[in-house]
Amino acid sequence: MESFLAYLLAHDELRFLLVFGSLALAVSYEAAIPLFRFNYGHFRHIAFNLVFIVTTGIVTGLAAYIAFEIISIYDYRFGLLHLVDLPLWLEVVLSLMVLDFFGQYLIHVCLHKYKWLWKLHLVHHSDTTVDASTGTRHHPGDMLVRETLILTVIVLVGIHPAVYILYRIITPFFAYFTHANIALPDKLDRALSWVIVTPHMHKFHHHFERPWTDTNFGNILSCWDRLFGTFVYDDPRRIQYGVDTVDNDQDMNLRYQYTLPWNPSIRTDY
Repeated sequence: MESFLAYLLAHDELRFLLVFGSLALAVSYEAAIPLFRFNYGHFRHIAFNLVFIVTTGIVTGLAAYIAFEIISIYDYRFGLLHLVDLPLWLEVVLSLMVLDFFGQYLIHVCLHKYKWLWKLHLVHHSDTTVDASTGTRHHPGDMLVRETLILTVIVLVGIHPAVYILYRIITPFFAYFTHANIALPDKLDRALSWVIVTPHMHKFHHHFERPWTDTNFGNILSCWDRLFGTFVYDDPRRIQYGVDTVDNDQDMNLRYQYTLPWNPSIRTDY
């Protein structure tokens, strides 16, 4: 385990290879076993959503710079995990669970519950043809909120920097997997959903209206939704994508999407 974590710290190219390899794999499966047959330009849609990975990449790059160059978490010896002596494998597992809860589930709930955060998060939900590339579709302000919380958790909990990098590999994989327009066998998807977030499970979160929009907030582990009563499972073919408070005809308009948080015509009761 120690040598694996050291390898992650020393090879940045591995992270990029695994992240984009995961996206390519998900896109391939979409072509083979699609859940919905959208009447759209698949690769044009992917190219559009990849624009967001550039702007959010600036945010995550800045966060990484702050973490490794300014805070110097390489040498940090503060945090809860430094107060106990745990086996390395257990520390890694607990760290990933903490990051998944705070950096994915909890912040995701907040993005839906508070008006100013929801308007940042609208960009992600405004996609009317959800596929693997939707996992890259986030407003940079949305990503800034997430990264701020993640860095705070890393410092307070004392999470190993290599675990943060591992988390940065696992998280995109699940983002592409759960958003992918793939039709897993129903029994397999339902069985997997007892442990991890699955494609069918996450699709309900992208339904155009509540209450389904406010369910299945998790990214990696499904236990958070089950534990806090936000889990739902039904027939995914009943889902309609988009958001009922935005102009869904503008889902491929970059200017409209980037200015959504400040668009006065968008009404919300959050």
